Amino acid sequence: MATAKTMELPPLLRAAAAFRRVLLPPAQPRRIRAGAIRASPPSTGGGSPDELPAALLPNARRQRRDGCGFSLGVDLGEARTGLAVGRGITLPRPLTVLKLRGQKLELTLLDIAQQQEADELIVGLPVSADGSETPQSNKVRSIVGRLAVQAADRGLRVYLQDEHGTSIDALEFMISRGVKRSARDVQSDAYSAMMILERYFSSSGQGAKIVLPRQPELQSKLLAESRQDGEV
Repeated sequence: MATAKTMELPPLLRAAAAFRRVLLPPAQPRRIRAGAIRASPPSTGGGSPDELPAALLPNARRQRRDGCGFSLGVDLGEARTGLAVGRGITLPRPLTVLKLRGQKLELTLLDIAQQQEADELIVGLPVSADGSETPQSNKVRSIVGRLAVQAADRGLRVYLQDEHGTSIDALEFMISRGVKRSARDVQSDAYSAMMILERYFSSSGQGAKIVLPRQPELQSKLLAESRQDGEV
């Protein structure tokens, strides 16, 4: 029997509505493979860390930071890469500046992370003031994608963090601390990495997006080792 709402429609529209009810099947719910790890999407605006297993949450999101390792901040550049280290309890500190590229850079980053007892890398993602990504964003994502594969094999997590404005923040911080101009030129990338970490911790990791390898076996290995570290 037709409803009052249907009866009010013109005959042609009533016929179309009845046709859709008869012939179109109901939409099927999207299925998610059991056991799959849900990574944050490529854009900086989507996804929530809450979708991840607890073992893969960034350290800044965890209730007990005393049980976490350190975080290695990374400011990737064309010729220089700045590093900083912190744990969120005190202000992060600038570490060093690397003048490496390619696989040698990626392996060195992982070696330094382990030397500093870091269990995660927080890599700055260049974005515009309105949050949109830039050509440089794609370059960083390409490097971070390769880095995440090697990091997972060592049980290290990799996250992207919006770095917009951190270079200016770093300059202002160095000036306020009386760092000489000559030293600023040399250490600016490390201080930018420090500001990336400071933003990460001050926002409780809300903007950090995990980068997972595509290989299921590496995802499983990373999850298992992260759980083991959390228990320890």
